[in-house]
Amino acid sequence: MPSPCEQWFKATETAVTQATPDTALPAAKAAFSLDHVVAVALNTLMQAWTGFVARLPMLGIALVILLITWLLAWASLKLAHRIAGKRARPSLLRLIERLIKIAIWAAGLLLAAIVVFPDLSPAKALGGLGLLSVAVGFAFRDTFENFFAGMLMLWKYPFESGDFIECGDLLGRVERVHIRMTTLRQTTGELLLVPNSRLFKNPVLVLTDQPERRISIITGVAYSVDLAAALEVIEKAMDGCEDVMRERPVQVFAHGFGDSGMEIEVAWWCGSTPLEVRRSRSEVVVAIKAALDAAGMEIPFPYRTLTFAEPLTIARDADS
Repeated sequence: MPSPCEQWFKATETAVTQATPDTALPAAKAAFSLDHVVAVALNTLMQAWTGFVARLPMLGIALVILLITWLLAWASLKLAHRIAGKRARPSLLRLIERLIKIAIWAAGLLLAAIVVFPDLSPAKALGGLGLLSVAVGFAFRDTFENFFAGMLMLWKYPFESGDFIECGDLLGRVERVHIRMTTLRQTTGELLLVPNSRLFKNPVLVLTDQPERRISIITGVAYSVDLAAALEVIEKAMDGCEDVMRERPVQVFAHGFGDSGMEIEVAWWCGSTPLEVRRSRSEVVVAIKAALDAAGMEIPFPYRTLTFAEPLTIARDADS
């Protein structure tokens, strides 16, 4: 029984025979015969094999070029790390290493392609690369935007791995700045991946740019309390707080008139990490509360004084 392929060729030959004039039948049958198709396929494969064998020396040279490129990239990275390792920021050093690696490998791949394909000139290769880069740029616009934003951030941004930053509603410790994204470890423990374009386009607050940080709270005392004495009590309470920096002044000021009492602003300096800030604030709040309670000074609860336009008549109970 003939195979499906032979059946297809037989059907094609029959159709061509019926649709072709008698004078063209021999040529049409020769073109659609199975033996002819197999011969053409074998001839094509032989030509490809012959071309491959002829280019084997060139392929060997291209492999040697790639090996030299790898060695040159490795040596260049070691040299760059030795020269700039002690003077450059870690992020800047990573950027320099990546740029050197990309440049060396681009040159090596271009040279290897020219060796394997002699008809490919540097001008043609660069022209094709330019067209390809335009097409890829349109297709992956967001990716390239994050890529260039990452390069600029690595080049000049003032935060490094380990810094706490805040950008809009994002808050966390920088794990690492990559070319395309920045990884943040949130204070709750989750790992957050942030596109570099977001950090580059929006204001970023670097909380740990300096080792110390100034924070403040608002407290208050009742209107009946001597305000000057209350300020003095709070200042003495701040002296006993261990998480308040001694070399920085503590500022205690009357802030204003609140709904329930006099408002007092207390400002001081502490460590810059979120944990140090929370620990210091907790210690200060506890110390102020204890000092005011010990001095008999009321910290007022929210309350309101109601004034009636006309005297209010209070009816007595009949039983009273």
